[in-house]
Amino acid sequence: MFAKILTSGLFAGFCAGLIAALLQLIFVQPVLLHAELYEGGDLIYNMAEGAPSRPDIPGFDAMRDGLSVLFSALIYVGYGLILVAFMSIASAQGVAISAHQGIVWGIAGFATIHLAPAFSLPPEVPGMASADLAARQIWWWSTATATGVGLALIAFGRSALLMAAGAAVIIAPHLIGAPEPAVFTGPLPPEVASLFSVRALGVSMAAWATLGLFAAYFWQRETQDA
Repeated sequence: MFAKILTSGLFAGFCAGLIAALLQLIFVQPVLLHAELYEGGDLIYNMAEGAPSRPDIPGFDAMRDGLSVLFSALIYVGYGLILVAFMSIASAQGVAISAHQGIVWGIAGFATIHLAPAFSLPPEVPGMASADLAARQIWWWSTATATGVGLALIAFGRSALLMAAGAAVIIAPHLIGAPEPAVFTGPLPPEVASLFSVRALGVSMAAWATLGLFAAYFWQRETQDA
């Protein structure tokens, strides 16, 4: 069983990681590099005068972009191993894991790791004001864990009470509230920050849906070959 989980997770995560890296380079990295120009003082934003919406940004860098692809693949391999492990547990309980259901599992993973925390603590672009790092990390981990548990209760709970408890667990971290900076400051145009958040979430959703599809496919293949 462990070998099946390892093989399925590695292949699914690597494939999804490459797709995530490609989408990141096309859609997210230009916005990130744009923000870094403001963070470093190469561009200055003044609300009255405005700022260039399409500045000259660095082109392809083999070292930087190559490492981005590598790290993306490694991160999604980790996600893939976790996702396939949970799929194996569900499969042992009689839950069928099809390709379509794999996409649903992937979207649930995206909601757990990215969407739910971003609801109160959106992805931060360089130059944005932010709260204490340790406080943000604690809140993020708590929110991701609560969301995962809540979604599991909703999906597999056999009573309305368990489903209601799952919804309450998901909402609880947001009622408590995410850490916020004392003052909102920064050199960035708000349009750049919002575009970064939206694109980062969009790429993550596409990557997780792909991860779920690949994870279900490789898991099915491993179990059928056994």
